[in-house]
Amino acid sequence: MLNLGVLVSGRGSDLQSIIDAIKEGYLTEAKIVVVISNKADSYALERAEKAKIPAIFIEFRKRQRLDFDKDMIEVLNKYKVDLVVMAGFMRLVTPEFVAAFKGRIINIHPALLPSFPGTHGHRDALAWGVKVSGCTIHFLDEQMDHGPIIIQKAVEVLQNDTEETLSERILVHEHDQLPKAIKLYAKGLLDVRDRKVFIKKEIPGFKEWLASKKKK
Repeated sequence: MLNLGVLVSGRGSDLQSIIDAIKEGYLTEAKIVVVISNKADSYALERAEKAKIPAIFIEFRKRQRLDFDKDMIEVLNKYKVDLVVMAGFMRLVTPEFVAAFKGRIINIHPALLPSFPGTHGHRDALAWGVKVSGCTIHFLDEQMDHGPIIIQKAVEVLQNDTEETLSERILVHEHDQLPKAIKLYAKGLLDVRDRKVFIKKEIPGFKEWLASKKKK
């Protein structure tokens, strides 16, 4: 069983997608053992508490980044986390944090990297006038939104799109693809060579899981 530690900052819809995938029987290889947020009022913490998952707030204001990261490392190690999932975590982590979980951190980003890194992926994509955007799940390295890409899902950008409408359509795919990426990792099906991630084989059951979700 793969122990997940999920880092969040906001409402936690990506966190909820993992909780639901486990509950629905798709992601049977993993369990969330702890959720950490840098914001005390993050709704993601409430989601974790409702699912009876330890929910921990760590203060970050007026602190050195390394001190904050050391606190996170301590908590993640306490809960014996195997894979760190950054699910809407709006803080840059230090190289020391990356080293502590090297090759064991994944991040989800609401754009097709390497285009539009940073905190305003939707806004930047719309401002640039792209016709296609989407989401990216990748391994984290020492640079922002830079590590090897695991999965990308493209979404058409409509002429009348706003940040909100584009975000809403991309979120649907984030909620599908994040559990899939975790499942691939849990089953040892990801082979990382330099900047490329090779999926050794596809996992049966993904399409059936999506179909069952749509029926609800």
